[in-house]
Amino acid sequence: MGLASLPGKLDEYLDLERAGLTALELDVKDENGQVGFASRGMPLAAKIGATRDFFSPGAVAQLADERNVYLVGRVVVFEDPFLSGARPDLAIRRSDGSVWRDSAGLGWTNPYDKRVWEYNVDIAAAAARAGFDEIMFDYVRFPSDGDVESAVYRNRGALTKREAVPAFLRYAVRRLDRYDVRISAAVFGLAAARDLGIGQLPKLMAPHVDTLYAMTYPSLFGPGELGIADPSQAPGETVSRALGRFSTTLRGSDVLVVPWVQDFSFTTPFEIEQVRAQIDAARRAGAKGFMLWNAEGVYTDGALDPP
Repeated sequence: MGLASLPGKLDEYLDLERAGLTALELDVKDENGQVGFASRGMPLAAKIGATRDFFSPGAVAQLADERNVYLVGRVVVFEDPFLSGARPDLAIRRSDGSVWRDSAGLGWTNPYDKRVWEYNVDIAAAAARAGFDEIMFDYVRFPSDGDVESAVYRNRGALTKREAVPAFLRYAVRRLDRYDVRISAAVFGLAAARDLGIGQLPKLMAPHVDTLYAMTYPSLFGPGELGIADPSQAPGETVSRALGRFSTTLRGSDVLVVPWVQDFSFTTPFEIEQVRAQIDAARRAGAKGFMLWNAEGVYTDGALDPP
């Protein structure tokens, strides 16, 4: 959303339509809990000061529509240092009542608390009303790092961890249905291979979304994962095997699976060859597209070229 505030930056991205771009993902609410714009439909976000003026959602939606580019609004859900700090009663807590934090020192909101659900869907609804084509829920899960054993969850009701995420998605779909907007969720690339203990089970999530975005970045798989000695050295095979697990897990479901493709260097330099290997693997696997990711918003020339 910070990039979207720079003069001409959105036009620069939309110009990639000439190179094959068909969709653009823009953060509506990010990992810091900031919301990219203000709206009367988000009372709590305005009250706690989470809203910013990075972009006008209506203007962005109109611009994307004029360029025939599909606009996806990303809403980071339960990792939310801003809301958890401003409203500790909505946060994951410690036994002493303080706000629980992950290994990066970030606070999370309570995935069981329906007030947290309402807060995030209010924000998603504001983007949907403005004309976004799709709402992607990210961090729609429980924490995966830090002292997770010390986390205290209040207002749990009768929900188990694996039921809480599908229940949130079901609530979101019900509220957003009036806006004719598609609903999706981002999931870990290993989520289809095994239960990661974070409430993110693709088979249970699939009935409530149109698309699951699998984060299949090879550099984030550990040695030996998916039967590959060093996934970062085998980007195409990593994506292929990860998507194969999703295909098996979701057999019989009509949900679309779209992988996130790594377009950044981490332990291994990633250039056009490595990026294209992932894209080609996704196409061979029958994925319905792919999404490039680079945290700095700088993408490899030629990556979007048609096969």
